Amino acid sequence: QVQLVESGGGLVQPGGSLNLSCEASGSVFDIFAMGWYRQVPGKQRSMVARISSSNITKKADSVKGRFTISRDKNTVYLQMNNLKPEDTAVYYCNADPSSARFYSGSYPAGYWGQGTQVTVSS
Repeated sequence: QVQLVESGGGLVQPGGSLNLSCEASGSVFDIFAMGWYRQVPGKQRSMVARISSSNITKKADSVKGRFTISRDKNTVYLQMNNLKPEDTAVYYCNADPSSARFYSGSYPAGYWGQGTQVTVSS
């Protein structure tokens, strides 16, 4: 089992920045990839960014040039700059043991955090 604890969400004005972090504990040797996903009411959870154990990254087109994902051992970070109202969502951390899902771009399985709210509003 892997436990994920997220932090760093909140309310920010458009153009502002936030840094999310997610620390994994437990059976961390099982983890291949970690990532951030977001969900708004009535829509499916979608990928924001994900990173492999060798620091290969993938990002959604909508956040390229604004968001940076990084990983330090069992903690994954999401630096979000130039935030827009459409970035408002609940952000979830994921830890996935599957390299195949990462390289194929498939939706991850594994473990999920409890979610942290990010609200971008003036």
